[in-house]
Amino acid sequence: MTRKPTRRATFQQPDDTPVVLPHVLITVTESGALDVTVDGTAFPPPAAGTEWTRGTFGPLMDAVTKDRTIAVRIEVHEVDGTVFTDLIRSRKRTTPPPTDDDAAAPETRRARRAKHTRTPVLIEVTGDGFVPGEDIAAAVIVSHTDATGTGAARALLDQRQLDSLAKSPHEVVLYGRISGTVVVRRVS
Repeated sequence: MTRKPTRRATFQQPDDTPVVLPHVLITVTESGALDVTVDGTAFPPPAAGTEWTRGTFGPLMDAVTKDRTIAVRIEVHEVDGTVFTDLIRSRKRTTPPPTDDDAAAPETRRARRAKHTRTPVLIEVTGDGFVPGEDIAAAVIVSHTDATGTGAARALLDQRQLDSLAKSPHEVVLYGRISGTVVVRRVS
């Protein structure tokens, strides 16, 4: 009896995806300074004679993640003994600007359509109480509902509510994914 050879699926990791995420350990000192290590190696601030602080948490995360191009696992040890952990994801890569060689190529339908679209009108929504550098979710409230006697909630949305978002005033929720801070603002 001869054995038939088995085929094994091979999975290839992209070259820039680490098998294990870098581990960032931040210890808050009594003075409020942050001692930072990445995979056990000290991560000093960019300028000599300075230190990482809560106020520089955002720039620290940008430096550790190389401007959000790599994902990291973060662990923060507070002075009182509490520990916070999170994964900081990398952002999607953007396409590089066109080169001179690309300029000679014919325009795509998408590029022609983009020229004729309206410029977006931006509305600023602000709030305080978030951890510096944390990921903030922004959501538009289109409906309200009540909780049942058991604490459950159910929302039924009419497609027309979603279609009318730009036509009427709404509330916006800013939700801090690390701090749990919730800010609700009315926009018109």
